[in-house]
Amino acid sequence: MFSKLASILQHAVEVLAPSLPLQEDFVYHWKAITHYYIETSDDKAPVTDTNIPSHLEQMLDILVQEEDERESGETGPCMEYLLHHKVLETLYTLGKADCPPGMKQQVLVFYTKLLGRIRQPLLPHINVHRPVQKLIRLCGEVLANPTENEEIQFLCIVCSKLKQDPYLVNFFLENKSRAGLLHSVASPPSSNPRQVPTNDTGQSLASGATGDFPRADKDLTDHSSSSTGSQPPTEGLQESGPQEQSSSHIQQDYNLVNSLLNLTKSPDGRVAVKACEGLMLLVSLPETAAAKCLTQSTCMCELLTDRLASLYRALPQSIDPLDIETVDGINWGLDSYNVKEDASAFPGKRALISFLSWFDYCDQLIKEAHQITASAMAQCIRERFLVGVVEPQLMQTSEIGILTATALLHRIVRHVTSETLLQQIVYFLLTEQRDPESLRDIQRNPLRHRLIEHCNHISDEISIMTLRLFEHLLHKPNEHILYNLVLRNLEERNYTEYKPPCPDDKDVVENGQIAGAVDLEEDPIFADMSPDNMLSKEWMSASPPITPDHHRNDGKTEVHKIVNSFLCLVPDEAKSSYQVEGTGYDTYLRDAHRQFRDYCAVCLRWDWPGIAKAIEKCNLEAPFFEGHFLKVLFDRMGRILDQPYDVNLQVTSVLSKLSLFPHPHIHEFLLDPYVNLAPGCRSLFAVIVRVVGDLMVRIQRIPEFTPKLLRVRKRLLGLEPDGPIVDHLTLLEGVIVLEEFCKELAAIAFVKYHSSTTP
Repeated sequence: MFSKLASILQHAVEVLAPSLPLQEDFVYHWKAITHYYIETSDDKAPVTDTNIPSHLEQMLDILVQEEDERESGETGPCMEYLLHHKVLETLYTLGKADCPPGMKQQVLVFYTKLLGRIRQPLLPHINVHRPVQKLIRLCGEVLANPTENEEIQFLCIVCSKLKQDPYLVNFFLENKSRAGLLHSVASPPSSNPRQVPTNDTGQSLASGATGDFPRADKDLTDHSSSSTGSQPPTEGLQESGPQEQSSSHIQQDYNLVNSLLNLTKSPDGRVAVKACEGLMLLVSLPETAAAKCLTQSTCMCELLTDRLASLYRALPQSIDPLDIETVDGINWGLDSYNVKEDASAFPGKRALISFLSWFDYCDQLIKEAHQITASAMAQCIRERFLVGVVEPQLMQTSEIGILTATALLHRIVRHVTSETLLQQIVYFLLTEQRDPESLRDIQRNPLRHRLIEHCNHISDEISIMTLRLFEHLLHKPNEHILYNLVLRNLEERNYTEYKPPCPDDKDVVENGQIAGAVDLEEDPIFADMSPDNMLSKEWMSASPPITPDHHRNDGKTEVHKIVNSFLCLVPDEAKSSYQVEGTGYDTYLRDAHRQFRDYCAVCLRWDWPGIAKAIEKCNLEAPFFEGHFLKVLFDRMGRILDQPYDVNLQVTSVLSKLSLFPHPHIHEFLLDPYVNLAPGCRSLFAVIVRVVGDLMVRIQRIPEFTPKLLRVRKRLLGLEPDGPIVDHLTLLEGVIVLEEFCKELAAIAFVKYHSSTTP
């Protein structure tokens, strides 16, 4: 009661008293604070019941006013006094002792405002960055403590100052032995009410406070600038810790990072987000020494990754893939929380948003980080999260578990934007191998093989989700994805004529042919065709015969022949699009033009060849294997008449995306009907020809085939309401997908040719 009254009277006296020169006024307020510890015996009264907060605020105002009145960059006598008399060191000691109670909070506020409001650089001064470093170590020691908000504000202002002058971060890399020494020298909180706190040098705060303060002008002239001026980074490091030139075996502490990491676990969401923002600033600093210290001497990568893993483990074992696909609000730092809404949506929504939001944070942190930090963080996520947690989920036998894990992985692949993290995800899924693929890779790369096999899973849901995963992988700006899945198998062009089948791949090669591949001339379906039942080979004659100028000097087939080959591949009696408006070939042309332009923009930096590798430079003796990925896609394509509609849509979508890539070998293998295939080899066109041959036989067994086909198409387009069940529905839907796919391939071929002839 009396202390509050004294504070009010003191404030009134200060207002009414004539204004003193700034320097004297500054010294007066500082003396008033130090005298408190001599004159007051009650150290249990909270600091808010004293005049200390008012004096500290007045000191800040004086420093700001002094800076405003002087030339830019010039240090005034008040600031010189603060530096020379180690005011910040003394305040740190008081804050550490929290004497009187609440003093730590006042000290944190003073430091924060001082660094934030003073424009001249303060951190280079040894009498600033040394107490700042000590105060940093006090932050985050205890979660949910009363000073947590002030702690994070202080840490963030330090981070922002380092962002402005990145070299200053070297002051905050401490030798571990030196840090321990500083901790041991610091005095514990005072237990005797009459005992006066001491600073880190053991000097009583009363010294210099009971007697007269030195005259400021004498102070400033009797001390060299080295005692109060700024220190170069190398000198500061002699106090704070070694740099790269120091012995490599000496480890360093990066307490600024450690304190922020502790506060990311705060139950107060606002504090945790601010701590994440502080880390984001620190990892983006260009200083190599800081990046090495962060990755080698802190647990940042491990802690952030382990939190990602724990959030993943907290997810329900089964989540609807559609919910995983459509859940929104995924943005770290803006994670809205509505208990009622989340509970009413679907079980696990809150856990799912928390996981995806934290993944978003890790992704953004890696994207902004120094390359050393980014690589270490991405590698840690691969080893501790992807391999340790996600891989067992993908390799399990439970179909529900596989589906949920694949859907989550698909969402991760969609969401990732950091090239460094994407690279590690790709290596995790596909391995780093770039040599031609063989069956031996199955044993060496079980996860890659399992994922590809999931594209052909007995569960249609798993097949569709895995195919979507690969489709989104193909969208990513990473050359290794396409090379690992496809290009490494096509590099030698040994799918062309006179190439022997692969003798090592016994399970793939059957009687000299790849399983699923067919020699069309020997196929019984074609052998049984006769003019009597209209199943002659005339439907194939719609593709123009090969002419002497069929292949140009650059290896490109005449485009009109390719386009017509695909457009005429499906016989007229199996076509239905010409009877429905808006389903023409021109629609695919527009889409193909836009998509091919986007793909070219991504592939420009991959230094792909403009023309196919000269056949004389290819390894003609190498056996051909299309690779597991294309094998599964071709096998699926070969069953298009017997698969569900949604599966067919996804298979053809992946194949069309592959066809869009501007690589000559991909174009030749997927889009050139006239490529001379080696015995036992199959191309996309050959697979479709085989399907059409099968279709021609089946058509004869279905009465009113064309009307039924048209009815199914209109129902799929929503042009006709559902009516009686149409028999052979799966086959009819497959025929419709096949017709549309052939039009799409024709459009892609035309657009790619047009692009290659246009500057």
